[in-house]
Amino acid sequence: MYLIIFDVDGTLVDSQNTIFHGLQVGFEAVGLPMPDRKTALSIVGRSLEEAFSDLVGEAHLEKVPAMAEAYRQAKWARRAEGLEIDPLYPGAREAIERLHARDDFLLGIATGKALRGVKHMQDTHGLHGKFATIQTADTSPSKPHPDMIERALSETGVGPERSVMIGDTGFDMSMAKSAGIRTIGVTWGYHDHSRLAAEGADTIIHGFDELDDALAEILNFDKETV
Repeated sequence: MYLIIFDVDGTLVDSQNTIFHGLQVGFEAVGLPMPDRKTALSIVGRSLEEAFSDLVGEAHLEKVPAMAEAYRQAKWARRAEGLEIDPLYPGAREAIERLHARDDFLLGIATGKALRGVKHMQDTHGLHGKFATIQTADTSPSKPHPDMIERALSETGVGPERSVMIGDTGFDMSMAKSAGIRTIGVTWGYHDHSRLAAEGADTIIHGFDELDDALAEILNFDKETV
């Protein structure tokens, strides 16, 4: 059995607009100036409080709880109005369905999102039942701490040598390396090729059409059966 673990934001779903809006709400709530878009989105993948802490620095750490709460309240309100819709990246659904259909693959999620956000993503895109293990910021330290991966391995009973993490940030690569599993970096998310490589990506792909070959190479099985 193999375990294929996906990040969510920047890997499965294009969430940059909704995340940026939430960050803006957080900064406005405490009267701090909003960073530029590239800087703000560079923290995607971290848990919410850690993300705000990274952005404001030590001088304003006391404001982080209020910023995070403002972000959450804005998210919940927009979802209630049907405004918080993050589209799947091209090829994501097909990849999930294709891999899930295999008897020798289990799929998982390891994300800085809360479980509530993952369930919303599953509701939106009809992805319930596809993932054997779901690890979120509710129960684990922020990436790059390896706890999410370790929990996923424990829940599924799959060894690290038969597991791989697919993600778009250096946080994903570092987390997976610390847990002793292989990594596939994707370039359509929040960190570029050079950062993914620097953080230890075993291979880097530029679209979901390259995923099967990357998995076959990393996990060492016949790609014709993928």
